[in-house]
Amino acid sequence: MMRPRFLSQVLAFVGVVLIHLSGIAWADVALNNMFGDHMVLQQGIKNKVWGKADPSETVTVTFGPQTHSATAGADGLWQVLLDPIQEYGGPHTLSIQGKNTVTISDVLIGEVWVCAGQSNMQWSLNNTNDADLEKAAATFPTIRLLSVPQVGTQEPQWNFNGKWAVCSPDTVGGFSAVGYLFGRQLQQTLGVPIGLINNAWGGSSAEAWIKRDKIAANEKLKPLHQRWTKMEAEKPDSGQMKGNARPGNIHAGVLTPSIGYGIRGAIWYQGEANAGRAYQYRELFPFMIKTWREEWGIGDFPFYWVQLADFQAEKTEPGESDWAELREAQTMTMKALPNTGEAVIIDTGEGKDIHPKNKQDVAKRLARWALAETYKVPGIPCRSPLYKGIEKQGNTIVVAFENVTGGWRPFDVKEPRGFTIAGADKKFVAATAKILADGRIAVMSEAMAEPVAVRYAWAHNPVCNMYSGVGLPLTPFRSDDFPGVTAAND
Repeated sequence: MMRPRFLSQVLAFVGVVLIHLSGIAWADVALNNMFGDHMVLQQGIKNKVWGKADPSETVTVTFGPQTHSATAGADGLWQVLLDPIQEYGGPHTLSIQGKNTVTISDVLIGEVWVCAGQSNMQWSLNNTNDADLEKAAATFPTIRLLSVPQVGTQEPQWNFNGKWAVCSPDTVGGFSAVGYLFGRQLQQTLGVPIGLINNAWGGSSAEAWIKRDKIAANEKLKPLHQRWTKMEAEKPDSGQMKGNARPGNIHAGVLTPSIGYGIRGAIWYQGEANAGRAYQYRELFPFMIKTWREEWGIGDFPFYWVQLADFQAEKTEPGESDWAELREAQTMTMKALPNTGEAVIIDTGEGKDIHPKNKQDVAKRLARWALAETYKVPGIPCRSPLYKGIEKQGNTIVVAFENVTGGWRPFDVKEPRGFTIAGADKKFVAATAKILADGRIAVMSEAMAEPVAVRYAWAHNPVCNMYSGVGLPLTPFRSDDFPGVTAAND
């Protein structure tokens, strides 16, 4: 006969097992936190909805007249695709049913944008110009905000701790200033709901935003991968291992949980952390954009970025600059990839502060790209004047440009400022410049009899003053391809 004490122990063990099995068998259907009350679904595309359930459990998603079902895989993951919805507005209800039912309320159909990059994208509305006025006016209930926490890891995360918020004076202060002001301009112009996903991380390197195995497979980025592999073998401190510079860390910890969510496009403000490797950025940055587009699976979605602002002491004498080389790499990406655009802000920075507070002009210049190129709103110029080519005429170099909408408008003084010129010795000197009747600019120097190259705004913080007639600054450029100060850095 079984002893009473032993019998009680057996029964207790069996009870624990049954409870455990019951928990497995009847686990609740769970959603990725991209899906929650006040969310915005992207108009006009097939929106993916995903989550977890028991293996082999049937999950049914209902949205208005639509009903879609999926069976959870062996890992418990499931997903469905909603049919495209062409009408903006709401509110709607999204229902997900398995062994339990999850109901998501106040869902809007609108335009969704990812707001990514480093600290100047992360920079909050609380810390921007006229923050009190901006917040007081932020009663925009059809703008919705979602922030993704900063998690640095090599292990892909399927979820994150965050939820959608309705834009109001009480909720907007901690949100990305550039992201909010960009979204507000779209909402006021288009009159449609706007969803903004803020996943920026201050100080982050571009390589941290790219899937690690894709960096490893890119032959041009092999030195970057090898450098980090060596560091990892030498066991660097935990801060580096979980930080925002390690290749793949932000991709796995921050980006992966949102990849696949329906978006219209992305805005990006980053580059300071990569300035010392500006030549490498020529490959790294467009590669990042291409991999994001491949992973999202919705084609070449719009990707607009902010060129680095002016920073540190003003430079009037010609010289080299890694920030100028990084700006050049950013500009080159427009020619490398379709459906991209650059907001030039060489005039909005602060020499004393790497985080300029004028985020309003930054956001407007990004919004111009989206409104003109993505939404085809007529009459909105978005492209800054861009270097096109040079012609040598004796001791003068004549520079041609494109996108000079409305002609030239030098700021403050009539004469163009910010040009330098060099001969075959590659030594640049300050130059004078004159706007010609056909819109070209003639650059010369009494100290240069045989010039071969010209540069404009080539410094961390250049003194320059050229704008198009619609107020967009001339993009910094150089006509030469002399080896730069970051050419050998990887």
